[in-house]
Amino acid sequence: MYTTQIDNGLTNAYAVEPKAYYAEYPAPYQQRRYLVQGAIAAFFITSLVIVSAVIS
Repeated sequence: MYTTQIDNGLTNAYAVEPKAYYAEYPAPYQQRRYLVQGAIAAFFITSLVIVSAVIS
């Protein structure tokens, strides 16, 4: 960890920043997985809204 000390005794601690890199486009199997996860999430949210509407 990188730290500096100011004249009055205060210490500033800076986190180590990771090296930046460009993201890679997802592979076809990853895209399908994202689609399935999105469908499951949409179903879950829709079912929660329907259940809450029925209960109220």
